[in-house]
Amino acid sequence: RERFFIMLTYDLLVTGNLEKAKQTGELWAQTYPRDAQPHGFLSWIAQNLGKYGQSAEAAKRSIDLDPDFVFGYNNLAWTYVFLNRLEEAESTLQQASERKLEMPDFLIMQYYIAFLKGDEAAMERAAARGHANSGAEDWISQEQAVVSAFSGHLQQARSMSRRAVNLARQAAQPERAAIYEAAAAVREAFFGNAPEARRRALAALEISKARDVEYGAAFALAVAGDLPHSQALASDLEKRFPEDTLVRFTYAPTLRALLALSRKDTAEALELLQIAAPHDLAIPGSWNGFFGNLYPVYVRGRALLAANQAPEAAVEFQKILDQRCILFSDPVGALARLQLARAFVQSGNKNTAKAAYLDFLTRWKNADPDIPIFKRAKAEYAALR
Repeated sequence: RERFFIMLTYDLLVTGNLEKAKQTGELWAQTYPRDAQPHGFLSWIAQNLGKYGQSAEAAKRSIDLDPDFVFGYNNLAWTYVFLNRLEEAESTLQQASERKLEMPDFLIMQYYIAFLKGDEAAMERAAARGHANSGAEDWISQEQAVVSAFSGHLQQARSMSRRAVNLARQAAQPERAAIYEAAAAVREAFFGNAPEARRRALAALEISKARDVEYGAAFALAVAGDLPHSQALASDLEKRFPEDTLVRFTYAPTLRALLALSRKDTAEALELLQIAAPHDLAIPGSWNGFFGNLYPVYVRGRALLAANQAPEAAVEFQKILDQRCILFSDPVGALARLQLARAFVQSGNKNTAKAAYLDFLTRWKNADPDIPIFKRAKAEYAALR
């Protein structure tokens, strides 16, 4: 049992080879059929592979074997969230509470569910509980930051992100601090603030060069126009993590596709992103910073738009918006709405494009007025009228 644990966690934390970790977990579960722990690992691995049905089954099995296995409830509840089965997620959290089981993830999830339901009062209650918990305070601050940015409240988001970074550093959690900085860099890049994106990306790398931090920094730098630095980071990821499932099938293809797009080589970009397609809906390692979900889908949409395949591009952007429980408040959601409107313009569907622009602008009606993408969206909409 100890050998299985060492082998599996080595692949999860060192090589990143999720398929190999899954094989070890399955053998562990067969060898020790009354052990809940391998099923807990298998459930988490399945989320990272986008196999949510498998994740739910493994989580249920772990709870059946040990009704006090807190990670089983955590995995099952998150899986229900990702599947947009929010009532079942809440029921699972209630079952854990009845058994006096607690962990910081539960507080984060309550806020997440309240956001998805549009329940601001419940969000405030969940945030207050998170801020009162030392294990969740930095994480809930980051979650509030991304929610603020989702509707264009960038100044507020910046303030909350700084708080999250500072709290993580005070708690001697440098990698968490760095992932929050990387998330801020991605947000600034998406919103069109290239100098600030570069600054935050470099700040993240000063704190940590962990895998997900490097990916966030590289993505932000690519979107901000610093392709040489971004591609150097992509090469470093490939060199350091040659077996890593996320690097091989999500991170590297996405970063290389951004480079191809900068060269206007849409065919190469689309070919690279075919590698990522089976993992489009998977939860990436950067998710703890609340960024990175569905990015290959977004870049594929951009490539199709650049290749004058507007209807196909619209399908990709709509795919992002349809997966709201995986998207959460990732800034890519705002960009997907704007790019969807642009796809309709390119298709010649003026009325549909106007409706799509209006959808974006309505959601951002109280946004900070100086955000570059907000100003561009208003100008593009005005040109259609």
